[in-house]
Amino acid sequence: MSGIRYVWLILFPSIMLNCAYWQQKAMTKGITLIGLVLCISSCNRTDLNAITFDVVYAECLNENRVLIASKYGYMNQALLASRFSNLNELKEVIEIRYGNENSKYVQLIHCSNGVRVTSILDSGINEGDFRNARDGNIIDKIHLLWHSPFGVKERQHLKFISAMARRKPELYGEGDVAFYDLAENCVENIYPEDLAELEYRDTTEKGFINTFNHITAQALVTSCISEQMADYIADAHERFHMPELLSGNFSPDQLVNKNKNPMDNYVDIINNEWGQEIGKELKLKYGIHEKTIWTNTLLSEYMNDLQSHYSWSFKIGFRPFDESGDVINRFVKKLNHLLHETPLN
Repeated sequence: MSGIRYVWLILFPSIMLNCAYWQQKAMTKGITLIGLVLCISSCNRTDLNAITFDVVYAECLNENRVLIASKYGYMNQALLASRFSNLNELKEVIEIRYGNENSKYVQLIHCSNGVRVTSILDSGINEGDFRNARDGNIIDKIHLLWHSPFGVKERQHLKFISAMARRKPELYGEGDVAFYDLAENCVENIYPEDLAELEYRDTTEKGFINTFNHITAQALVTSCISEQMADYIADAHERFHMPELLSGNFSPDQLVNKNKNPMDNYVDIINNEWGQEIGKELKLKYGIHEKTIWTNTLLSEYMNDLQSHYSWSFKIGFRPFDESGDVINRFVKKLNHLLHETPLN
């Protein structure tokens, strides 16, 4: 999810402004008809998009795979891309299944500490489709509406996620924060003695920072909005950046590229699933809903719970978040500003 940039359009006004009055009425009727058709058809079919939102959280019986995973170090219900050199090594820890030419999808199964998560990534809308709708013509906008009525319906939530996913000082002032800042704080909170014992690669961008970023962001989106929304944005991101993930038909260069390797993407997908599971648990624990007014105390306790999971996952210790800390304070203000239109200052 890191690096995601959604600039969402309010499609109906933008379409209407480009049409004469008599065209507007026809366009409105046409779009309404499209919406009704989509609604009816979606009620009568079950496809992979529906399955994607159902994370399997059940007993894991593959003890052999769990035993093999131990050679890559402690990674309970979370993964570090820095621990794997290539896709073949990752396949020793997670199971990867591909669909066929007529039904392209990839199913990932991670078995960890007696439970498993299953994620299905199939074809669908990606970030590029939203950019085309933003910058293109009416056809591009109708394409988005036709293929993703959910995304159009939830555009306000998607604007919120876009704002939280990237630092945007031009919109929210100097020192603006994003999910990434919380992940960085988690790394800074690791006990120095534990940090000294870690392999250097775990402390790089592809190590703890990336893992904490994905799990933290997906947990917060799940808690603030829904698991469905968290899954939706994660899938749109992965489809756009590497469509080959669905087929497994990677080029030799992709398999050896240190910066754009499918192994990294599959690790991200699994971490997204664990983040959603944690987000659901914390949503219940703190009674979080869309009208929740976030406080420094709530966010710091939420992050300390996430750090407790990371501590258990990787056998490392953390200093707790300080509710008066600068990042906590800025993040809370931004959350409430975007969710409830409260002032940033």
